[in-house]
Amino acid sequence: MARWTADSIPDQSGRVVVVTGANSGIGLVTARELARAGARVIMGVRDTVRGERAAQSARTAAPAAEIETMELDLADLASVRSFTEAFAQRHEGPDVLINNAGVMALPHRHTADGFEMQFGTNHLGHFALTGRLLPGLMGRPEPRVVTVSSVAHKRGRINLDDLQGEQRYRRRAAYTQSKLANLMFALELARRAGAAGLALRSVAAHPGYAATNLLFVGPRMEGSKAGEKLMAVASQIAQSAERGALPSLYAATVPVLPSGSYVGPDGPMEIWGFPRLVGTSARARDRETARRLWEVSEELTGVPYDFAALAAAR
Repeated sequence: MARWTADSIPDQSGRVVVVTGANSGIGLVTARELARAGARVIMGVRDTVRGERAAQSARTAAPAAEIETMELDLADLASVRSFTEAFAQRHEGPDVLINNAGVMALPHRHTADGFEMQFGTNHLGHFALTGRLLPGLMGRPEPRVVTVSSVAHKRGRINLDDLQGEQRYRRRAAYTQSKLANLMFALELARRAGAAGLALRSVAAHPGYAATNLLFVGPRMEGSKAGEKLMAVASQIAQSAERGALPSLYAATVPVLPSGSYVGPDGPMEIWGFPRLVGTSARARDRETARRLWEVSEELTGVPYDFAALAAAR
């Protein structure tokens, strides 16, 4: 069987795609390749100056690309709301939402709303964004949500008694919890949308181990030169951002992909390789924890999901 690459992306003409965290790394590659395939891509970026530079680099690589940048800070629920309101004024709705942005292994920090930064940004920000964009998504012919998790989800645990790490904070445990939350959200969204009879496809993807700026943020915030050097060495054995973006691109564009799918690299331990369907941890399939996490997420973000209303509006 031929390996799936960015050249395998079907024609995306007429589709509108939102990519979060698109100013560098996997997000930028994802945005560029979808635009190259004909999609109109909205890059959700925290820093619009950096984001526009990134967009211009993508336009240089793909001169026919239709790309625009919009300000979006997933660590601030007011910014999430402002983004979705501005988006609704410009577009009928996205055909595809790619929840890509993330932070990793940070010192203990809080979002604008007081959430632990990794859980707040990686999970709650995307939970709120998806919920606010869902009515527009459901107005499109083939709506799809792709949520980027990590192979590290297998080490994650959802600590419902201390989601914010206030009792005990361990930066890597907080990261793996947030990536498990990403995967559980994607699977629970697929279940709830399916139960309501909605045509939404909710799928998840992970990039394996890719050399991106994400590796260096934590050590830089700590002021750890040794940590930066360690990450520099570790990045030498990582695959490129171009290869790391392939699972997200596959998840976003393969027509026959079932809702609830999980895509990752096909190499050893899913660290490198080309995209294929992969398995999840048993914790990711724990429906009771997923239900409780969903309810807590609605409460914390103030963004309810009304699937019955969405089904009635069809």
